[in-house]
Amino acid sequence: MKPLFLLLFSFLLGILIAYVLKGDPHLSFNGNLSMALMFCFTAIGHFKFRKGMTMMLPPALPAKGAAVFISGVAEILLGIALLFPVTRYIAAILLIIMLVLMLPANIYAALHHVDYEKGTYDGKGPSYLWFRIPMQLFLVAWLVYFSILRS
Repeated sequence: MKPLFLLLFSFLLGILIAYVLKGDPHLSFNGNLSMALMFCFTAIGHFKFRKGMTMMLPPALPAKGAAVFISGVAEILLGIALLFPVTRYIAAILLIIMLVLMLPANIYAALHHVDYEKGTYDGKGPSYLWFRIPMQLFLVAWLVYFSILRS
């Protein structure tokens, strides 16, 4: 919920500031800036809640700690890459792939009641998927619209 709030709040704030200062909402820029901020924010969780993040991954997956670390770094780098027209398209494609690849981890975590912030198995459970899956689709649609179609 926090990442979605950050995405929408920063987008609306950016539009307001751009409109007041420039007379133009600069939708493409603010759409990409807000997504970059969101991915940099979510990447912090990969480092701050590393134990809980590794619990989100199935036992059969090797090197869970490395996967969490690498995906956190990738979120930061790709988020920043959204800010530059020359790298925006490929960054958006790679972020969409990451979102698709991370969905099974989110499903696994929900089915096993993982609370990644506490690193425990007393999370919200499968009901969380009613929010998470539509949010993942929304993030993909946002990337397609602002980073691929409008670039």
